[in-house]
Amino acid sequence: MKDTTNLDEFEVGYDIPALPGMDEADVQTPCLVLDLDALERNVKKMGDYAKAHGMRHRVHGKMHKSVDVAKLQVELGGACGVCCQKVSEAEVFARGGIKDVLVSNQVREPAKIDRLARMPKLGARTICCVDDIENIADLSQAAQRHGTQIECLVEIDCGAGRCGVTTTPAVIEIAKAVDAAEGLKFAGIQAYQGAMQHMDSYEDRKSKVDVAIAMVRDAVDGLKAEGLDCDIVGGGGTGSYYFESNSGVYNELQCGSYAFMDADYGRILDKDGKRIDQGEWENALFILTSVMSHAKADKAIVDAGLKAQSIDSGLPTVFGRDDVAYVKCSDEHGVVADADAVLKVNDKLRLVPGHCDPTCNVHDWYVGLRNGKVESLWPVSARGKAY
Repeated sequence: MKDTTNLDEFEVGYDIPALPGMDEADVQTPCLVLDLDALERNVKKMGDYAKAHGMRHRVHGKMHKSVDVAKLQVELGGACGVCCQKVSEAEVFARGGIKDVLVSNQVREPAKIDRLARMPKLGARTICCVDDIENIADLSQAAQRHGTQIECLVEIDCGAGRCGVTTTPAVIEIAKAVDAAEGLKFAGIQAYQGAMQHMDSYEDRKSKVDVAIAMVRDAVDGLKAEGLDCDIVGGGGTGSYYFESNSGVYNELQCGSYAFMDADYGRILDKDGKRIDQGEWENALFILTSVMSHAKADKAIVDAGLKAQSIDSGLPTVFGRDDVAYVKCSDEHGVVADADAVLKVNDKLRLVPGHCDPTCNVHDWYVGLRNGKVESLWPVSARGKAY
């Protein structure tokens, strides 16, 4: 890949969708655009919230997969570091200069464990999750082989039904084994309740998190009785961070989507019954798309179809307009209902993606916009890093 610090080497429309200084109207589509003002407000707001509540915030890199966005979250939002889901993602952030990296997942394959053990040599604190005592020997051997240290969080399944143990005795057993292993360090607990993040009702989300908090508190108390303190008690997402931060037991948040906001997250309700994208967080990420045909009087065809987004959480919405609606898509085409024929060929629309994480993963670039002009171009640094 070309050196992204010298964009003059890139050709617009072939290598990249835009160059700094261009008008938004001239950006090649379909592509991802960021409203930089909205993004910065979101990042600062979460950073201020975490600081006011005595919490660390470890931002979720799997959402944006961008070293540039992560650095903004560290510098402007005071984030302590980043969490990733794959070793390959973590390597990208470590090489990009992020100094505290958690793989908030299990690492079991020998080749991946070996790569994880080499990450501290990139200058990054390296942490992973464990939920099986048999994993510990492999992690320990790799760390010793490379002369490094891997920190470990014991993962609790607090309702998501995926990885993690479900009892305090199991947490203690694994934590003690980590503490005794050469090359490893027990760092605390990972307890993210992912299954409830998108539940519409604030009260429904709270009831699920209350169960998680009780499990985590019991585990922390049990560990303390064994002489094991938790540097990290991590969890919390965009749909629940206010619960974990007021729990008295969590000390680290792991929110991701708050920075960009998508259509699926935006519809959930806050404590006052208001959508969280109508006051709590702003839409900062969009798929910029162009009308390519209006041969049918009542519909416009745009160039953002399935290959420009993920619709696992629903179709995108058209930002800032209620006179047209994105209603259908195929591989390369999107259908926009336009009963009054207000759109014309080459008009551009901003779409709010249904699910930001997998949508970002199919693009190479973020085009940063401010006041209608391209200010920055950031690579989606960890795009495709799924191994």
